[in-house]
Amino acid sequence: MPELPEVVVYIEALDARITGAVLEGIRLISFSLLKTYDPPIDDATGRTVTGVRRIGKRIVIDLDPDRSLVIHLMVAGRLHWVEPGKALPKRYGQAAFDFPEGTLTLTEAGTKRRASLHYVAGEDAVAALDPGGIELEIASRDEFAAALLAERHTLKRALTDARFISGIGGATADEIMHGARLSPLQMNTNLSDEEITRLYEAAAETLATWTSLRREDAGEDFPEKVTAFHPRMAVHGKFGESCPVCGAPVQRIVYASRETNYCPGCQTGGKILADRSLSRLLKDDWPASLEDLEGI
Repeated sequence: MPELPEVVVYIEALDARITGAVLEGIRLISFSLLKTYDPPIDDATGRTVTGVRRIGKRIVIDLDPDRSLVIHLMVAGRLHWVEPGKALPKRYGQAAFDFPEGTLTLTEAGTKRRASLHYVAGEDAVAALDPGGIELEIASRDEFAAALLAERHTLKRALTDARFISGIGGATADEIMHGARLSPLQMNTNLSDEEITRLYEAAAETLATWTSLRREDAGEDFPEKVTAFHPRMAVHGKFGESCPVCGAPVQRIVYASRETNYCPGCQTGGKILADRSLSRLLKDDWPASLEDLEGI
């Protein structure tokens, strides 16, 4: 899923290409993508882009006067900048936004269609799509603490709840918790003041670092290699590999289609957390610690 770093880089690339340009037309392949009907989507044609911005993980393309396209890429949605009028990919193409100098396409891999497009009138309508989470780049430590503790959840769940904290998805959360040396299954309400401060600092640093890295990857080009994994990540997507800090093998917790990665050496005091997909199968053979794991 494109998270805050990826969305920020998308916005910067779009701003450089379409702000001030006229939207010549929209081609919708998947009408399930469009979640609004008033104003009609054809109303956007011929309007000039006045800016591109973000609310949470949503990309807002503002049009003159007083109209906005709001795109949420969800898990598998991606944006591409191609030559003007280029046909959409038959398998994954969902929508195309045509401009004089190029076409912005939206694709979505897989069979589940979760990405969304809203076309709305007025700032109140845009604000209604905002989940409401705080923005870490401007939030104080105490504002972060209040958002983190708004409801009782595991740390992974609390960090990724967009109603309270904006822009953090599974990949970023794994990296934040590794940086803060905290277990993903620790309950947020059990954190000490020192641990909350550590988490706040790790979150701010992780988001800033990954935004910078994503900019570096894209350079002057439109960002195309937007994935949930990156070779420079410490733990996310690194199951079985060595932690770059302590050398312990990175572990995972799998639930449904979601995976959490963590380092037992840095984050759980050597304890191996129960993985539903394997510990239920292996039962007593499931390792409880790094020492047990090394004996397998």
